[in-house]
Amino acid sequence: MPSHHRASDSRRQYQLVADRIRALIEDEGIRAGARLPAERELALQLGVSRPSLREALIALEIDGRVEIRGGSGVYVCDAPAGAGDAATSTLGESPAELMQARVVLESAVITLAAARVTKAGLQRIDEALAAMREDHASGRKPVDADRRFHLSIAEMAGNSILVDMVGTLFDGRHGPIAARMSGQVESTQTWQAAVGEHEAIYRALEARNPQAAAAAMCSHLLASHGRWIGEPAEAAAKAAVGGS
Repeated sequence: MPSHHRASDSRRQYQLVADRIRALIEDEGIRAGARLPAERELALQLGVSRPSLREALIALEIDGRVEIRGGSGVYVCDAPAGAGDAATSTLGESPAELMQARVVLESAVITLAAARVTKAGLQRIDEALAAMREDHASGRKPVDADRRFHLSIAEMAGNSILVDMVGTLFDGRHGPIAARMSGQVESTQTWQAAVGEHEAIYRALEARNPQAAAAAMCSHLLASHGRWIGEPAEAAAKAAVGGS
């Protein structure tokens, strides 16, 4: 049976962009210690979105090819021994693609859940929300309670496959690139905003309003991605839903 997949089909966008940056470094003879062009300029030069560029740069930093210095720029490092011009390694899914998938999936899931609201289901979601507030008030990152909140919504939709899918996509935040991005920007303020967004989602479910619930979920996920990439929600929406 002929294969319908090529080796390049499985490569993520950030890997392809990172490979082009590697080639740029080699072709232009950019030496270790030199600064790469500014992010906006480099994105224009390569013809890619800035979120895709950021993911690629983080992948290259993890590979040891560049160093990202906050407020200063991105600097070339000596290629790791034996690396040569090897292709960028796989470091999990693209955060932008994960968010795109979450927007599509969870907006549909919550629409179904809002049509199947139960008192017990709402209580589980409310308990997860209360745990998020408690963690935040105690200075802890409420990641586990956040996960429970989203899974509880999927459980109320009544489909175990959707529950598994929501959990798998949520856990993508622990991938190397996503974890590096979130670690750089997460703070008390960003989590405060996230808690408020979850409260809006809960209110829409409590009102049994599928349209409002889907809108609140979509708004939250896009705002979350915007915080990761350091851009307003409008730019994040373009990147997560339609960007390259």
